[in-house]
Amino acid sequence: MSRHVAIVTDSTAYLPQPAMERHGITSVPLTVVLGDQALEEGTEISARSLAEALQKRRPVTTSRPGPETFAQTYRRVADSGAEAIVSLHLSSELSGTYDAAVVAAKDAPVPVRVVDTGMVAMALGFCALAAAETAEAGGTVDEAVAAAEKRAAGTSAYFYVDTLDFLRRGGRIGAAQALLGSALAVKPLLQLEGGRIESLEKVRTASKAIARLEEIAAERAGSAHVDLAVHHLAAPERAAALAQRLQGRLPGLGELHVSEVGAVIGAHTGPGLLGVVVSSR
Repeated sequence: MSRHVAIVTDSTAYLPQPAMERHGITSVPLTVVLGDQALEEGTEISARSLAEALQKRRPVTTSRPGPETFAQTYRRVADSGAEAIVSLHLSSELSGTYDAAVVAAKDAPVPVRVVDTGMVAMALGFCALAAAETAEAGGTVDEAVAAAEKRAAGTSAYFYVDTLDFLRRGGRIGAAQALLGSALAVKPLLQLEGGRIESLEKVRTASKAIARLEEIAAERAGSAHVDLAVHHLAAPERAAALAQRLQGRLPGLGELHVSEVGAVIGAHTGPGLLGVVVSSR
């Protein structure tokens, strides 16, 4: 590893593999528990397999990496030549991943700065990219952390889900909120706010909800220079169409990523998810 400051993140960043390789970013996998099988996200279970299991109503839960997994990663990265590590992770409001990283960092062979970004999916991924670009330019740990935190402050994430039931099962929203959505037969729009998944709007039909998701993302981006990610689970046509429409509406658009979320986020949102991440540079 050529750079002195290395960047570590986790598998919920959903960074494209070429980008991770180009910037030397290391990812620590979370785990999906499917029945009695514990499977690593990204290598042992695909999003498609997860979607099929959810559609069949098979029991699915998720699990954070243990401190020892992080400890092994930090040792491996240090052995590759890193003199310090910035470890950027999904919101501690959604997972214990950050806490496990903090425990492991105490005994790492090189200094490790662990950051709770308050983000998830490419909202986290854009933070990791900002930190990596700063490190590549010769930046210090403090400068890489500052770049990630600045990117997080300028990033918004919005989600459409077909049902709130999966979020309720995973404890990410309250049962009363989920039941209200079901009783009214509405299609919920959600946002990432304060590191938590919060209700944004409720719309009567899927088509109107997706149109509203597009409007919200376009309003958030305005004419500023932004990067964009469109996520989905088992809805590739919807995602591609949404990305194409947004591309035509955003004059300041830089990078555009369209990807299926992994099994960990998919387990909590269910098939049909559409998400848009708008990130100011």
